[in-house]
Amino acid sequence: APRRAAPRCAALRRSSPRRMLPDEAPVEARLASIAEMDDRKAKLERYQDALRQSFEAGRVEELQQMIHHWLGEDVPLVVSRQLFQTLAEFLQDMQLLEEDATRAARAALAERMLEALQPRVISFEEQVALLRESLAKLYSFEGKYSKAASTLAGIDLDSGTRGAHSAYYKLRKCVDIAMLYLEDDDPVCAETFLRKASTFLNQPDHKDAALELQYNVCYARILDSKRRFLEAALKYYELSQVAVSSGAAARVAAEDLEQALSAAATCAILAGAGPQRSRILAMLYKDERCAALEVYSLLRKVYLDRILTQPEIDAFAARLAPHQKALLPNGFTVLNRAVIEHNLLSASKLYKNIDFAELGALLGISRELAEKVAAGMVEDDRLRASIDQVEGVVYFQADEEELTRWDLQVQEVCHAVNSILEDMARKQIPVAAPPSDRARHS
Repeated sequence: APRRAAPRCAALRRSSPRRMLPDEAPVEARLASIAEMDDRKAKLERYQDALRQSFEAGRVEELQQMIHHWLGEDVPLVVSRQLFQTLAEFLQDMQLLEEDATRAARAALAERMLEALQPRVISFEEQVALLRESLAKLYSFEGKYSKAASTLAGIDLDSGTRGAHSAYYKLRKCVDIAMLYLEDDDPVCAETFLRKASTFLNQPDHKDAALELQYNVCYARILDSKRRFLEAALKYYELSQVAVSSGAAARVAAEDLEQALSAAATCAILAGAGPQRSRILAMLYKDERCAALEVYSLLRKVYLDRILTQPEIDAFAARLAPHQKALLPNGFTVLNRAVIEHNLLSASKLYKNIDFAELGALLGISRELAEKVAAGMVEDDRLRASIDQVEGVVYFQADEEELTRWDLQVQEVCHAVNSILEDMARKQIPVAAPPSDRARHS
């Protein structure tokens, strides 16, 4: 009889339900109680309930203890992966929190969670990627752009589950990282990730015009930040044209298109004087949209080869970005170099020859610097002139390209007048005869 009673008592003990601790119990005891449960589904639900309660109450220490517990051997990988996924989703949109203390506490929790998961990142790749995206949004919201970029760059796009994602995801992340580096004026790191993005740009599994436009904007900004102003001006202008011609203008705000056009004009003005710059200036000047830009008056003077005054230069400098006012190795700022070279080119239209002392006074620099700038422009084939160093005189040569451009402008005006007269004749609008000499004198 005793031998039969023992199994019956054991069976009763196995079938009896486990005692669940109340929610007020210490978190270690609650987690240990949940870990003893055999039903995996019920275990996950209890863990999630505990997670939700601690998160809504803002008990960060309890959440950190949960993170440590989930990584232990008592919690199956399939359960811990789902729990980390839930916590990562809770931590999304941290930048929308109004209270700085709450936002800082959750950011610290996310950083602690990322640090804990890093040794086992292969097992929690999806959760780590989601967490890094959330942290990057927060850092960007706080103005920590380089930190946000490096956080996003920690996502391994070439291995594991993320490696199996589409080229669209990889392109989007690389462009986001490049844009963040550009916000901190770091074109070198931005260009690294933009080159990586270019490998995914022509993949057939995505057709997102907005993302491609963002890629091109990023490329133009990199050219601008690296002070390759001629290329940047062409790229900015191309962006405004592509946005209109491709039908994407409906999704792009009008002020964004105007900003791209304004950036093109700014870069053209800052570019080194020469024939290529003149062609870009002519293209912008003939675009009717440029007349509405704040920089149009200066653009017009630069295009017409008029000498710029100091008040105009100061007003233009006030709207430039820091890299556009940077100091160059030759001692000039970017703006000063552009203005000096432009005024020298303008002087070549007014004078047949000029000595370096007078040229230096005209440009606002010393005689020696005036000679050095002129020699450099002549050497680069950006100024048609010859220099007599013995006499200290620069002799300007007539620019055949300028004469050709003048002839073309006259021809365009004549064609326009002729088109107007033909249109008036087609609509039977009478054309007034020119007044006679007698009427003119009377």
